This record gives sequence, structure tokens and C-alpha cells, in this order.
Amino acid sequence: MHAAEQILKLNPQDAGSYILLSNIYANAGRWDDVAGIRKVMNEKGIKKQPGCSWIEVGKQIHTFVLGDGSHPQINEIKIQLESLIQRLVRAGYVPDLNFVLKDLEGEEQREDSLRYHSEKLAVVFGLMNLPKGQTIRIRKNLRICGDCHLFVKLATKLEKRTIVIRDPIRYHHFHDGACSCGDYW
Repeated sequence: MHAAEQILKLNPQDAGSYILLSNIYANAGRWDDVAGIRKVMNEKGIKKQPGCSWIEVGKQIHTFVLGDGSHPQINEIKIQLESLIQRLVRAGYVPDLNFVLKDLEGEEQREDSLRYHSEKLAVVFGLMNLPKGQTIRIRKNLRICGDCHLFVKLATKLEKRTIVIRDPIRYHHFHDGACSCGDYW
């Protein structure tokens, strides 16, 4: 961790460095250290950028943010998302709790923290509003997490759709249960 702490000294206002160190601590189960990093960020006024996804439907850009409830169709999106998750679970989907970077009690609470990621909301919105056969194209401001990557792969197979997600690192072209990145992102 010494190297990561040195990075904080080099660029003390870069939120990404704090988030990286916090994620390293979270993956190691060092929740007190995670809390310490978050406290330092709050004291310095450094904010984490929320996950955000955009999709164009009918010449209008629709924006989704983690857990956001402001979209006019959010209630229907959540109903359809729950339905899709249930069908995916029956087809073998198991939420990957390794991507929960919060100290949450119980598996159900941990699964809930993954449920409303912005890209999942955007995918379901695209499934609801774009005609079958049309590729669903989504843009993200942060890298896609492994659980969402698996979710989208399985959704393309189940729904027989092609989905392209552009995150800051690469294009992910999902089709028939596979991704162009070869599961390396």
C-alpha cells in the first residue's frame, strides 16, 4: 500500500487515486482503512464521480446514474430489470459479489448494491424502447464492473440482442453471450 499512498502525496486532489486506494483496501477486506480514505476525501472536499450511462432513443439522450430515480420511466425500468434478473438467474446468472466494494451485511444486501448500476438501467431502457434487431448503444463515464459485464453478456444471449457499451477504456461489443474484449477489461 506504500506505493498507493505515495501517489496520494504526488497528486493530493485527484479523486481517482483515492478511489483506487479505497478499492484496494475494500478488496482486502480492510474496511477501517476504506473508511479512513473516505474521511480524508470528505475533509478535503474530494468527490467520487458517480457512475453514469447514456443511451440515445428517438434522437433524445437518456441519462442514468447509479440508483437514480428521476427518469420518467424509472418504475417500469425497475420492474423490467427485476424480470430480466429473474430470467437470467434461471439461466445461470449469479451476481458477482466480488464487485461490491462496500462493507455490507448479508448476501441479499450485497446483491441489491449491484442491482441498479447505471448500465443495467440503460440496457433495460434500450430493451424496452428500441426495436428488436436494432443494436443497443450505451456510453459510460466509468469502467464497466465485472458483474455488469456478465449481466450484459447473458442478457444478449437471452434477449437475442446486440449491445455495445463504450467505457473510458474500450468498446465492449456484446452478442450471443460473448464480448469482444474476451472478458479482459
